[in-house]
Amino acid sequence: MRTSGMAVFKQQNVEDFYEMGEALGSGQFALVKLCREKSTGLEFAAKVIKKCLSRVSRRGVKAEEIQREVSILQELQHPNIISVHDVYESRTEVVLILELVSGGELFDFLAQKESLSEEEATQFIKQILEGVRYLHSKNIAHFDLKPENIMLLDRNIPLPRIKIIDFGLAHRIEPGAEFKNIFGTPEFVAPEIVNYEQLGLEADMWSIGVITYILLSGASPFLGETKQETLGNISAVNYDFDEEVFSHTSELAKSFIRQLLEKDKRFEFDPPLSPQPLNPRQAMVKRLSVVNLENFKRQYARRRWKVRKKYCWLMLRDCESDQEEDILKRRPRTRKRSSTS
Repeated sequence: MRTSGMAVFKQQNVEDFYEMGEALGSGQFALVKLCREKSTGLEFAAKVIKKCLSRVSRRGVKAEEIQREVSILQELQHPNIISVHDVYESRTEVVLILELVSGGELFDFLAQKESLSEEEATQFIKQILEGVRYLHSKNIAHFDLKPENIMLLDRNIPLPRIKIIDFGLAHRIEPGAEFKNIFGTPEFVAPEIVNYEQLGLEADMWSIGVITYILLSGASPFLGETKQETLGNISAVNYDFDEEVFSHTSELAKSFIRQLLEKDKRFEFDPPLSPQPLNPRQAMVKRLSVVNLENFKRQYARRRWKVRKKYCWLMLRDCESDQEEDILKRRPRTRKRSSTS
């Protein structure tokens, strides 16, 4: 299996070079295991992807999708993006040997804190932005930015390093080329995905806006009682800053979110935008503003329960992947919103 600009996938047996350990996580067609390189003793994460073996089969991941993910990963080298160490291929599966990211999810880490200032939260958002800025400098869009894909390299340090993971939906954006698709996680997708319009790098910026909104308040800006209600809310850009959960959030933070949740003139990195230095009053407000951790913890617990329930259901069904295929069949006229996912 070849991809442009990368080496041939290694055809040797991966277990000749790596000792496989416990399972770390799983998806519908992938299993992640702890592994140890025999020659160095270093630990990595082995992502074992089941290949789709025929054009008519609905089991496994298509070869071109695996090629695209690996090709992109092999091009990336940034402190805030997971790195790939090796790739092996057999008749039935592809094994990605990835950097071991053992600190867990960012949101899980934050849910265990007793308090969190807006200034502290900003340090994590800044790292996410730096990783995405790097992707966009290479004309690569992630298209699946969400809390579950924002991990920590090591949580046992004062300021853990963010790692963006899971490039299964990532695409290179070719200037002038038409690219439309309906994919991603409904709660975090941009209006242009919902409306089946031309896609570009700016779709990631919308997702960062949603993540920031949830991080600061615990509430989710567009989430409805059903998927279709959620998509209708996104298409209409129908959200607000509920005083009940945003009472301790600075106007500076709200302004940042507004710039990201724009349908047309959205915050972009190109041309590079240098943040204006804070005046003393703004800096003080930022230090005194706090994340609504009480609501965040309550809604995070509900989020984790729903994610676990979804994965259990996926393991019991035998069908296409979990990439939310027909997210645009109907749009509601009325709006209902929940503050969890």
